[in-house]
Amino acid sequence: MKRITKYLNITLLVSLVFSCTDLEIEGTDSLITEGFAGVANVQGEVANIRNIVAGGQLGNQEGLFALNEVSTDEYIVPTRGTDWGDNGRWLSIHRQTWNAELSDIVVPWQQLNSVTINATRVISPKSVNTASGDITEQKAAARFYRAWAMHWILDMWRQVPYRDVDLPNSAIPEVLTGQVAIDSIVADLNIAIQDLPDVTAGDAIGLKSNPTKASALHLLAKVHLNKHVYLETTPQAADMQVVIDAVDEIAASGYTLAGEGEFFDIFKPGNDTETIWWSPADAGSRIWHTLHYNQNFPGFNDGGGWNGFTTLAEFYDLFEGPSDTNYPNDGQEERRGVVHDPSTANAENLGIGLGFLINQQYEQDGTPLNARDNVGGVPLVFTREAEKAEYTSPGDDAVLETAGIRMLKYHPNEEGGDRRQHVVKYRFADAYLMKAEAMLRMGNNPLAMINALRETRGATPLASVTEADLLAERGRELYQESVRRQDLIRFGQYLRAWNLKEAGDETKLIFPIPRADVLANPNLVQNPGYQ
Repeated sequence: MKRITKYLNITLLVSLVFSCTDLEIEGTDSLITEGFAGVANVQGEVANIRNIVAGGQLGNQEGLFALNEVSTDEYIVPTRGTDWGDNGRWLSIHRQTWNAELSDIVVPWQQLNSVTINATRVISPKSVNTASGDITEQKAAARFYRAWAMHWILDMWRQVPYRDVDLPNSAIPEVLTGQVAIDSIVADLNIAIQDLPDVTAGDAIGLKSNPTKASALHLLAKVHLNKHVYLETTPQAADMQVVIDAVDEIAASGYTLAGEGEFFDIFKPGNDTETIWWSPADAGSRIWHTLHYNQNFPGFNDGGGWNGFTTLAEFYDLFEGPSDTNYPNDGQEERRGVVHDPSTANAENLGIGLGFLINQQYEQDGTPLNARDNVGGVPLVFTREAEKAEYTSPGDDAVLETAGIRMLKYHPNEEGGDRRQHVVKYRFADAYLMKAEAMLRMGNNPLAMINALRETRGATPLASVTEADLLAERGRELYQESVRRQDLIRFGQYLRAWNLKEAGDETKLIFPIPRADVLANPNLVQNPGYQ
């Protein structure tokens, strides 16, 4: 396969990388000048790319996460009084009414493209590492990061700018689309799979924060599973077989589903059998964006939660069991969560449950919590649905402050609390369900696989599996893991109406390219519906 070597002109990127983590992101020389001489410190540059992926809008509740979660039936961010308004930013994402100037579109576009160009500099034959000898593994890691970033750019914008690092700054970057872009991503992954370390499920968790053979195989499966979407065709058996083979190879390294009762343990900092790749990103952005201001714990900065993100009742209803019960009681499946028992003080969970938080919320000692005094101090009862998106009449502030079921996979009472640097990006259950989907699309029956997963999670076995069943199962398993938008698009459900969002048109399947980049690069063509 001929390798495409045209890459983005970095001078068109104005990418300031901000981080909510404690990681220090060292600035690097991102300008490609005449006579590029290579990267002298390859290890340092790969570490910098790793930090970019962990930091800024790629690692918090904004940008990449928001576009792939809030734009779906998983999340809505109501405007609560004066909080979470942000000039309509969050509601425009949920309602799919964004424009090309939305920061959550502009910044991840810039940051993802900065990953591709920095990785390309490392991959160049001119880049050496005079301090540490062999750099094969570091270059393979750079290929993984480049493929990861290119995959997201293709997925979200369908146009991937490329530039050869040896070209002068004045050269106009070319743009890869369709099969050419896919071939470029797959070529990087095939090399990465050969040269990255084979880290098994039983190896130390710290090794899984860097690219490995398993993480490259996982991304290879993901690209082929979505390939027909990018090409606007139908799923091909050959692509589905690539998915199956890649997942089988991951399983051969010992990765498997976590045992019964261990679902939420996956998101703790310790090791488990499911985590394939995690990022040293701030887990606090997965915790405090949803909890109420008065849900606090000792050691946090005395501010409590941020009271923003809630899920939709229709998404909550995908799960088995009555609300406000504790797995495994009363038919509640494990993934829907663990509620606080108000009858006893619970030092383990600080009064904060896991999974989906609904109805009355409590202090650690079992005392019922109230909302803030400025909205009347009403009981802190999370309602099933956010009935309104923003203030329209007196009394709305109290309603909006407590509105909506909260979703929580990362608990603040784990090692490192809200400041721990551990966010799971790839795990085996995703790979497992990708294989099941590939089987279904090839005409095979994945019922046994799906029921094995459901039984492990404490859910009732299904009698049959349809595409709708598989989409629902992926929702139950992978909520809050940045896969929902891809899944809804692949199953033809992304544009439908849901709470506080009307049915959309097909132009919203992809995002607009930032206007400044379209003006600067004539090879970029603004996506339909955004001209």
